[in-house]
Amino acid sequence: MGKYLNRSEMPAAEKTMSADLTKKHKKARGIQRAAQAVRRFYKGHLDFALTPCILWALGLNLFIETAGRGSFIQCLHYMIGSPFTFFLNTCIIFATMTLALLFRRRTFAYCFIGGVWFALGAVNGIILTFRMTPFTVSDLALLENGLSILPNYMSMFQIVLVIVAVIALVAGYTLLFRFAKKTEKKTSLKFAVCMILIACIGTVGLTGAAMKKGWISTYFNNLGYAYLDYGVPYCFLNTWLNKGIHMPLGYSEERIVSIFDEGLPLGVDEANDAIAVTNVISSSGKSQPNVLILQLESFIDPTLIKGMTFDRDPVPNFRKLKETCSTGYLTVPAVGAGTANTEFEVLTGMRVRSFGPGEYPYKTVLKEKTCESTAYTLKKLGYGTHAIHNHRGVFYGRNEVFSNLGFDTFTSVEYMNNVTRTPKNWARDDVLTDEILSAMKSTEGPDFVFTVSVEGHGKYPTEPVLTEEDIRVHVGGLENKEDYYAALYYVYLMEEMDEFIGNLTDALEQCGEDVVLVMYGDHLPVLNLTEENMKTGNLYQTEYVIWSNFGLKKIDQDLSAFQLSAEVLSRIGLHNGTLTWYHQTHKDDGDYLENLNLLLYDMLYGEQYIYGQKNPFEPTNLRMGIEDIKIKDIFCFGEDTYVVGENFTPYSKVSFEGDLKDTIFVNSKTLKVPETLDSGDLSKFAVCQVGKYKAVLSTTNAVIQTLEDVE
Repeated sequence: MGKYLNRSEMPAAEKTMSADLTKKHKKARGIQRAAQAVRRFYKGHLDFALTPCILWALGLNLFIETAGRGSFIQCLHYMIGSPFTFFLNTCIIFATMTLALLFRRRTFAYCFIGGVWFALGAVNGIILTFRMTPFTVSDLALLENGLSILPNYMSMFQIVLVIVAVIALVAGYTLLFRFAKKTEKKTSLKFAVCMILIACIGTVGLTGAAMKKGWISTYFNNLGYAYLDYGVPYCFLNTWLNKGIHMPLGYSEERIVSIFDEGLPLGVDEANDAIAVTNVISSSGKSQPNVLILQLESFIDPTLIKGMTFDRDPVPNFRKLKETCSTGYLTVPAVGAGTANTEFEVLTGMRVRSFGPGEYPYKTVLKEKTCESTAYTLKKLGYGTHAIHNHRGVFYGRNEVFSNLGFDTFTSVEYMNNVTRTPKNWARDDVLTDEILSAMKSTEGPDFVFTVSVEGHGKYPTEPVLTEEDIRVHVGGLENKEDYYAALYYVYLMEEMDEFIGNLTDALEQCGEDVVLVMYGDHLPVLNLTEENMKTGNLYQTEYVIWSNFGLKKIDQDLSAFQLSAEVLSRIGLHNGTLTWYHQTHKDDGDYLENLNLLLYDMLYGEQYIYGQKNPFEPTNLRMGIEDIKIKDIFCFGEDTYVVGENFTPYSKVSFEGDLKDTIFVNSKTLKVPETLDSGDLSKFAVCQVGKYKAVLSTTNAVIQTLEDVE
């Protein structure tokens, strides 16, 4: 404007140009001022609060993914290959770290919240060294179970180190809370809540966007792969928030009824109870045979593992059965661990993948609700129903769950004598032969006996524990010493379990009753296996065999675990039970799995339209053990008290006036208490079967048993 006295003398074009320049200048200055304001606000209000949250979140996510993948290099590959997924998991941790803004002792809050995430990463990394399945929220429900078998996985020195570390951690947190300085810059409650809400809402929004893009999913076809693909924090939280079976689209009574267009199973009464209530006679005129299911812990044919060689066949009995009996590959829902979920699928015909990722129905819905099962189906047909497991009765809550699955009796290791142990302290399976025969003899009619073995359980030692006399099958082809010793020990277990299989079938051949026996492995062993290591190319396949002592026809086919029981019942002419009938008649349908999911939701979480909106299954009065534990006499001798009776085991403990006494197991007829008790009043005495942590499974009262004996 220098050459003009005032703006009015300027030409129109120059006026417009000047105005544009002024607007741009003002806009630039406005942006600059806004940036400065944001910078001042961040430094004044956010820098001291959010920067630590960001750094904590980034560092923790790097550690968690490194521990989960066993390598920082693998973590970097994940971060570079899936940057948005890594960013999302960092945001999840960041959102939780903002909770520290609510506290003046912010250093303590950062360390406490960060410690929880650090523990998640560390525990997941450690668990993956013991098994092939990552850490889930369901494992917290199994904490007591995990602690009870910890000595089988860790040495006493390692356990002591863990205890010392936990004590040191608690002490450290206590000192930190006591002496850590409070934050000088005080954060208002309003500001803290706003930041937490912004972080949480932003993370939820990012999660939704990632789902739409297909970068993450709520459906985990393979839990281990999901943790690698979607990140540990996201997957772990999913195993917490995603439980049960969600209502399928189109769920209605008409949809449920339409599944069985050809009609419901044989024997359904007018109340739509999908279980037959009359005994069934086979076409030969004979009563139906005993039905035995044997789930073998971590059992596979070792020759299915590539790269391993053997100087003799490690499983000759199982191989002979595969040649003469119906067999095939069995797709199971677990790998390296998860025995109870394979067990659940076989017993119920339900598919675990319909439930939340990593969920154990034994620890969720089945704790409170009865469920259609093979036991209930056969029970309605006059079968006695028995469960057997040579491990603790409370493990996976079986002593409660089996009542909701229709079993009359449950014999756990606390009710067994003559139990021998492996070098890693798991009960050997040879004890199961007599227990199975006892269950069959306990009733006059046919029996359904479901047996779970435990001998093959990992972790397998990576150092020498076997003597030359122990080793009957030598393993070759492995250069790594740790892999060699683990494989050698595993094959040693398989050889012993195979010998048990031979002895069991020999005994059943001579038992005098018709028997059909199905045997299968519950999952692959923990041997650092990958799909490339397996001749099947699949980590979720074991094998099964259907044997009988009356000449069932050999029909080979591959099955899923949730189809196995229905197939066995079909072979002996039984078609009762909703899910049994469904698997037998609809497994080739295009909507087979979709309709199965509808049925499962309806049965366990919906209106139970398939049962006429009434649950037909009542919990059984589950009895622990087959044989009666009896007290016949109590007397004192010297400074000791003796209890004489029948069917005592090493887990029998004398109770006096309600207190469990130190008890010495002399034999199955005698218990000794190393103190003098008042034996004149029998009402004060009882014998309890007691597991770990003083878990009382059953109690036998002295007075009642004595009166019964007199009668």
